[in-house]
Amino acid sequence: MERRVKDASCVVFAYHEMGYACLKVLFDLGASVKALFTHPDDPQEVIWWRSCAELAAENGVPVYRSDEFDPAWVELVEKLRPDIIYSFYYRRLLPESVLKLARIGAFNVHGSLLPAYRGRAPVNWVLVNGEKRTGVTLHHMVAKADAGDIVAQEAVDIADDDTAFTLYQKLVAKGADLLRYWHPRIVDGTAPRYPQDPRRASYFGRRTPEDGRIDWSWPARRIFNLVRAVTHPYPGAFCFLDERKIFVWAARVADETNRLGEPGEIIEHCSDGTVEVAAGQGSVRLLSIQPEGGEEGCPQTVLGQDLLNARLK
Repeated sequence: MERRVKDASCVVFAYHEMGYACLKVLFDLGASVKALFTHPDDPQEVIWWRSCAELAAENGVPVYRSDEFDPAWVELVEKLRPDIIYSFYYRRLLPESVLKLARIGAFNVHGSLLPAYRGRAPVNWVLVNGEKRTGVTLHHMVAKADAGDIVAQEAVDIADDDTAFTLYQKLVAKGADLLRYWHPRIVDGTAPRYPQDPRRASYFGRRTPEDGRIDWSWPARRIFNLVRAVTHPYPGAFCFLDERKIFVWAARVADETNRLGEPGEIIEHCSDGTVEVAAGQGSVRLLSIQPEGGEEGCPQTVLGQDLLNARLK
């Protein structure tokens, strides 16, 4: 099996931490990686993940970068004659003209239990929607995003204290484990193949910073879920105090059932410097906030007298 792994040529499209972890697995297995296609880092984005491009270069693999899929890459991939094409958190849909160039097949690692949560930002969406379980899926790529036959899946439980960052780290580890086990079996033709049930499919699109706006008429649990879904290193949940934008980086549910005040009303200044805010149902304890352009910290320290008789909107 080791000889076959080394003999099967791979072309990889990868980015982000999942891309790095899976690419490293291929190198650790001794896979013959012929090229990496990736994205240049966006200077407007907080880059907290390891570089696929640097990892590939360290292993003597040619690197090709573009914001969009470069049509000239089709001819380049054709010349490389790959046995396998992999996509690991590459941000563009690969055209069918590329997918069909892989002799054995084209495969993707997706951060959900397909067919649920097809599309972009699944780690954020599962938290926004209050899911208790998610996972990763290794699947065949087809023209439609995340719709191809499944090779294997690994489930991950979502803890109440998980944020998008901690959950994503769990998924990265599971994704790397999936590839480590199944790549040799993809190469030798023993990997299974299960069609997805389209009746169970759900699709979620790309999130933008504006999707982080808190609506205080929501139930407390929904507000808490939004905060943890987009907290550091993501753009953050936010609201307004008068005309001042306030980012909420950490919170917890204080009450889930009672109507304790008008939505957004600060109903308690707690002894630890936090504040409790009324939601449409229940209340939320704000642990860490940041006025736009200011310092992050506990609410009473950061805003002081501005919180007296305040209402968040």
